[in-house]
Amino acid sequence: MTKTSAHPAIRMAKLQDAEALKNCIDQAYQPVKSALPDLPDVSAGIAEDIEAHNVFVAELDGRIVGCAILNLAGTTAHLMNIAVDPATKGKGLGRLLMEHVEEFARAGGAQEIHLATHVAMPGNVALYSHLGWSETSRKGNKVLMKKTL
Repeated sequence: MTKTSAHPAIRMAKLQDAEALKNCIDQAYQPVKSALPDLPDVSAGIAEDIEAHNVFVAELDGRIVGCAILNLAGTTAHLMNIAVDPATKGKGLGRLLMEHVEEFARAGGAQEIHLATHVAMPGNVALYSHLGWSETSRKGNKVLMKKTL
């Protein structure tokens, strides 16, 4: 009998998670990839990210369904990527990951956290604004945002 969990677990990524993380990130960005020809390869270098940054995974029923990549440098943190498998949309995984990242950054001494999203992804800007982020500027195709912790 297989036990299923109703609640996702968040943990630090391990190097052996790299392929599952790459697949999760690719799935998350697939719906917007064709509409954004200037979108970089958002899953490239995930193994290096695991080694150099704080990479968190969200697992549901033993499967990686989300991740967040955070660079913590002194009093400033940078959310480099956050992705949730679209098959799990509506389960609150993005919010759970964001809360975890913010708590981790705060505990690590960060006073604010920054991120960049794509100008052609207004849903992201609206979501981050709803979660307490504020837009600081726009540079080319990037919308830069920050949140005071």
